[in-house]
Amino acid sequence: MQLVDSQIHLWLDDEAAKRMLQTYMSAEDVLAEMNYVGVERTYLVPGHSAANDICIETARRWPTRFCAFALLALDKPESQAILKNWTLSGFSGVRLTFPPYRKISWLDDGTAEWFWPLANELSLPVMIWAPLRTQTISDLAIRFPQIRFIIDHINLHVLDKGESVEKAVEGVLSLVKLPNLAIKLTSLPAHSSSEYPYKDMHHFVHKVVQAFGADRCLWGTDLTRRTCSYEQAINMFTKEMAFLNQDALKEIMGGSALRWLGWNKE
Repeated sequence: MQLVDSQIHLWLDDEAAKRMLQTYMSAEDVLAEMNYVGVERTYLVPGHSAANDICIETARRWPTRFCAFALLALDKPESQAILKNWTLSGFSGVRLTFPPYRKISWLDDGTAEWFWPLANELSLPVMIWAPLRTQTISDLAIRFPQIRFIIDHINLHVLDKGESVEKAVEGVLSLVKLPNLAIKLTSLPAHSSSEYPYKDMHHFVHKVVQAFGADRCLWGTDLTRRTCSYEQAINMFTKEMAFLNQDALKEIMGGSALRWLGWNKE
């Protein structure tokens, strides 16, 4: 079974990672862990926009192992420059974050409006993290059908556990009829209230896979959150969820990511 991790962050330095309650890992650190557990490919996501260049450099250095997604600060002119010169950027797609703690969301004040038509014209894969904004995501997916929207972490906020996970998942399930939208089953141990194998998260995975199908579900780790070992993050799916047969696992653990996020380094 091919293992493809749909999200690992790279950070500029240890201080930047700690500010976001994560652990700094160099590209070499990530590659060593991938080799140890048998992960063949990984999509790199900058932990902050200052790490965009690190992700690109890593993908260029190891083109068969990494693809880089750009983290765009939509209020910065340099972000528009990246998109307008997309074919020269070296990125395979974009990640956008709309945290609920931002005083006025870029989704509401017009900051993001320049992005969607350009991304639609380019038919980009766009990882999106926008907790509590499932209706907005729905509206965007309808307005811009050429964008491949991939919802990060089942749209969970970093602090979601228990009932708040249930509420977030129910919101995501309302999006199932949108054909240009997939779900990342990432960072789930961080939202568990139990130890490995994090059984309180299994039925949420079951619900999402049943609704969307395995071909629209992408496994990944968000490894630098360090809530479990890399091996546990794999085994949670491949050894502990009996409702996932081998065909489903082939999609979730790798096939879906390669189709939805693309891999143009062959």
